[in-house]
Amino acid sequence: MVPVIALAAIGVVMVYSASSIVAGDRLGDPAFFLKRQALWVALGVAALLVTQRIHYATFRRFVPLLLLVSVVSLVLVLVPGIGRVAGGARRWISLGGPLSFQPSESAKLVLALYLANFLANRGPALGEFGRGVLPPVLVTALMFGLVLLQPDLGTAILLGLLTLTMLFMAGARMRHLFGLAVVGAPGVALAILGEEYRRRRILAFLDPWADPQGYGFHIIQSLLALGSGGLFGVGLGASRQKFFYLPERHTDFIFAILGEELGLLGTAAVLLLFAVFALRGYGVARRAPDQFGSLFAAGITTIVLIQAIINIGVTAGVFPITGVPLPFVSFGGSSLLFTMIGVGMLLNISQYSKSAESPGIAESPQRSVAPVR
Repeated sequence: MVPVIALAAIGVVMVYSASSIVAGDRLGDPAFFLKRQALWVALGVAALLVTQRIHYATFRRFVPLLLLVSVVSLVLVLVPGIGRVAGGARRWISLGGPLSFQPSESAKLVLALYLANFLANRGPALGEFGRGVLPPVLVTALMFGLVLLQPDLGTAILLGLLTLTMLFMAGARMRHLFGLAVVGAPGVALAILGEEYRRRRILAFLDPWADPQGYGFHIIQSLLALGSGGLFGVGLGASRQKFFYLPERHTDFIFAILGEELGLLGTAAVLLLFAVFALRGYGVARRAPDQFGSLFAAGITTIVLIQAIINIGVTAGVFPITGVPLPFVSFGGSSLLFTMIGVGMLLNISQYSKSAESPGIAESPQRSVAPVR
């Protein structure tokens, strides 16, 4: 709970700092994004407190329904007139007025729930590709394809990595996982090379200075922001890159503004908070009372961790631009809300923790345990 609240608080402050100049110039209200982020944080915390009180096993009964709703919403977002286009992508379903819903954000949590439910206590069946591995791979492939059509390659890759991670944790054979990686890699490469803007992003990643005013602009401005911060930063609110230089300053590249204003110490603090979250999250998974709880806790933790790694890697020029937000910190309603819902579920699992000497994920027997008070 501590790293989550700390990261959300940092996010509110940094969203205001990063967006105030542009919001004031274009929308006439410097606090435009601040007020919306604060509202989503409040809604997210409320959702966290609700899901924290619902026994995690309750969600198993609704897996087929939630999976169906998630897939249908991923289809509906592609329908003109229902899906809203922004930034060249059709990723949002308008709910009226300024409210919108991003189905891919809920799909990540639903996929983790489905995988945990399917893989829990499969036993010897996990050693068979047809019975233990193929069904979740097909479900993931369907969701991967629908998300890719939006287009949102970053989230699609995250779904694939989540599935491989949870299959590994459940005890699937390494040769099956390696085979899936080998088969899936050409598909990802084709998805990248099949679109002109993705090819140019890869080229910009390899040499951003070859097109400094085009596809290399984001990476160059992000690196300038991080480099300008030094050890202690230029000071909170004193960023220069937010003055119409760095695009997506309060969403995908908010970590660059944070590094510019708070320096290496600020970025190190954020990295430490994510590390604490990961250690505690996987600790909950290791001590969960049954395999379903273990896998679900591991899946929720993995979703947050992979997104943080990808976002920070993109900001630092380690990965090509993907459009994956920084959990708890980046501006965004659907992302923050469903991440908080997942954290609430994770906290509920932690209430039923066993001792540290208990069996691991793949060995945990399924049984009901009274909550630790």
